[in-house]
Amino acid sequence: MESYNQTLPGIFYLIGLTTVPHLQVIGFLIFVMMYILTLVGNCLLLITVKTSPTLHTPMYFFLSNLSIIDICLSSSIVPVLLINTLYKDKSISVEGCVVQMFCYLVFSAGECILLAFMAYDRFVAICRPLHYSSIMNMRVCVTLVLIPWIVSSINSYIQTYITWTLPFCRTHHINYFFCDVPPLLRMSCRDPWLNEISMYVASVTIVSGSFFLTLVSYVYIISTILRIKSSQGRRAGFSTCTSHLTVVTLYFGTLMSVYLQPPSYHSLEKDTVVFILYTVVTPMLNPIIYSIRNKEVKICIRKNIKNCETLKMF
Repeated sequence: MESYNQTLPGIFYLIGLTTVPHLQVIGFLIFVMMYILTLVGNCLLLITVKTSPTLHTPMYFFLSNLSIIDICLSSSIVPVLLINTLYKDKSISVEGCVVQMFCYLVFSAGECILLAFMAYDRFVAICRPLHYSSIMNMRVCVTLVLIPWIVSSINSYIQTYITWTLPFCRTHHINYFFCDVPPLLRMSCRDPWLNEISMYVASVTIVSGSFFLTLVSYVYIISTILRIKSSQGRRAGFSTCTSHLTVVTLYFGTLMSVYLQPPSYHSLEKDTVVFILYTVVTPMLNPIIYSIRNKEVKICIRKNIKNCETLKMF
């Protein structure tokens, strides 16, 4: 602990995405628009689910929690990114870096687990329709929502704690656009083997476990739908899970493009693009996908807009 106190600097410096002035302006405008769309889209979805009794079902309960996580995930990254893009001072305090790392790990792992549970919800709805209400009761739904928060918080605390017990003596400049674990491990002047093992175990357990549950759920879902004799029944079956399947494909496809590549194919530029897609673009697209591909949500949004217009007339 004494070594830790001696080698921990007061501030770090985030390198950011680019140092070219005109690219910084363009990047700032793009990220501002994407962040606004993320907040508006997810808040609109939350309000729609809250104010529409027909959407008070387990699927939309999970979807509301996904929107909350998306807002939090984007808000843990984008504001700092915007500040560092706009201003020359790219410093971040140790406390700010710790909080950002902790929040990012909580929300990213929480979303991964929640998407797997949403796949299980679709499995029950399609493969066990007669028992859906009894299986997916309120107690089960609340439990399935709490598990991602609890597991991701425990994992985040462990990863953050062991990262910040490392001595940083090589440089105080983080070669990334936010405080993530891998860039800080590269800055340590001590072999971070324990951190790497811990990070690997957490990734395998959370990401692989969630992907496996999602994959098994959709194998059963697709096999059940294909056994339906009428084409109309098959279309109805696929329509209930199209939105979630699109979001899952986008989410896990982004993750696997990073983690399933050989080390020789990795580069800072590629990883940065992928993580921007994962932390900025995906939270913006999720409510759009669920709104466009979901008939129930579109009907409720139109109804709410009409109600607002009626109230304005009075």
